[in-house]
Amino acid sequence: MIYFTELENLPTYDAKGEYLGKLIDLGIDPSQNALRVASYLVRTPGKNMLCITHEQMQSVSVRAAQTSVPASHVRCYAPDEGLLRVKKDVLDQQIIDVNNRKVERVNDVDLDIEPTDGHTELRLLAVNVGWAAGIRRLLQGIMAKHTIRVISGFATPKTIPWEFVNLIESDPARRVKLRISYDRLAKLHPADVADILEELSRDEQKAVIESLDEETAADVISEIPTKMQAALLESIQPEKAADIVEEMAPDEAADVLQEMQPEASAVLLADMETEEAHEVRALLGYEENTAGALMNTEYIVLGEMAVVADAVESLKHFEGAIETIHMIHLIGAGGVLVGVVPLGRILLADANTPLKELCTDPMIAVEARADEKEVVNLFHKYNLVSLPVVGDEGRLLGVVTADDVLEVVVHRK
Repeated sequence: MIYFTELENLPTYDAKGEYLGKLIDLGIDPSQNALRVASYLVRTPGKNMLCITHEQMQSVSVRAAQTSVPASHVRCYAPDEGLLRVKKDVLDQQIIDVNNRKVERVNDVDLDIEPTDGHTELRLLAVNVGWAAGIRRLLQGIMAKHTIRVISGFATPKTIPWEFVNLIESDPARRVKLRISYDRLAKLHPADVADILEELSRDEQKAVIESLDEETAADVISEIPTKMQAALLESIQPEKAADIVEEMAPDEAADVLQEMQPEASAVLLADMETEEAHEVRALLGYEENTAGALMNTEYIVLGEMAVVADAVESLKHFEGAIETIHMIHLIGAGGVLVGVVPLGRILLADANTPLKELCTDPMIAVEARADEKEVVNLFHKYNLVSLPVVGDEGRLLGVVTADDVLEVVVHRK
C-alpha cells in the first residue's frame, strides 16, 4: 500500500531516464474503472502539465515514478470534467461515510500498487480521515518518507473503504459525468440522512437532495428543522421542490410552505398536482398553533355501517404512510364523525363484525380551532396515539398523530 501524500511531488522520469517533472495529481475515470488510477498528472519544470496514462506508467514507488515510453509519447493534459482527481476532488474534501452514517474530511488516500501486464497500476483502497493521515500531511516534505511512516504508525489509523464513500459534487452535470450516485445513501434511514445533511453546507445539501428520488427526498426533508426545510426547498428548482412537497404529508407540507417566502410558496403550490395543492391550501387556512394547523388529512374513513372486512380492504389500498394509521374513523350523514376504531380491535375481530361494535367509548375528538396546548393535554390525559379533529358540526376534518404532538412538546423545551 502507498499513500497519496507519499506520491505528491514525486519525481517522474521517462523510459530513457530523462526527468519529466513532479507528480501533482492522480486521475480516475469512473466511466472506465472507478477504482483504477487512469492517469498521472505531472508538472514540468516549465510549468506545463503532462498526462501519463496508466498503460504508460512502468513503475511507481515512494522514491520515483517512471514511464515505459519516451517523453515525446506523453501528451499534454487537457482539462476533463469527467475525470475524478484525487488531490482536487477528494483530498481535503468533505465526504459521506455511508457505513458509519457521518460526514468526514479526507486527509489522505490509500492506494494499492498492482503489477499488471509488465507495468504498474494503482488502485483506490480507502480514504484516510484519522490522525495518522494528518501527521503524514503535517510532516510531508520535512522528514524522510520512511521516518514519517514510523511516526504516523503510532497513531490509530482511521480509514473508510472506497465502496462506503459518497463524494459530494455540487454541479449536476459533473455528477453525471463522474457517475456519482447517492443510491447507498438513500438506503439509510431518513433520520440518519437528515443528520448528515445538517453537517453539510447549503450547496452540498442541495446536491444530495437533488440526486435523491422525490419520495426519499421528502422523507429526509421531513426529518430536518422546518426553517432548514424551507431554505433548502427555496434553493432548488421549483419543479423538483414541488415534486418533493407533493410526497410529504399534507400537514408537513403546509408547515414548510408557511415558513417559506410567500412568492416561493406560491410558485410551489402552482407547480403541485391539483389534489395535493388543494389539501395543503386547506391546511394553510387554519390559524397557527391550533389543532387544525397540526392535523394531517391522510387518514382512513369509512361509513358507519362498515364491517371489519371493509376496514382490512381500506388498509390494503391506503396510499399514505401506513405507519401513521392507528385508527379507522367512522362517519355518518354529512361527514359527521360517529366513532373511532383502534386497529388492534380490528385484528382480533371476525370479518363480518360491524365496526360500530368495536368503537372506543367515550370517543375523544377536538375542534379545529382548539389551541395546541389543549391537544397536548388530551394526548397526555387519555394516552392517545391519534386524535380526530372536527369542525363546528362535528364533521371530520383531519387527524393529529403522536409524532405531531411530540414535535410541539420538543419545540417548547
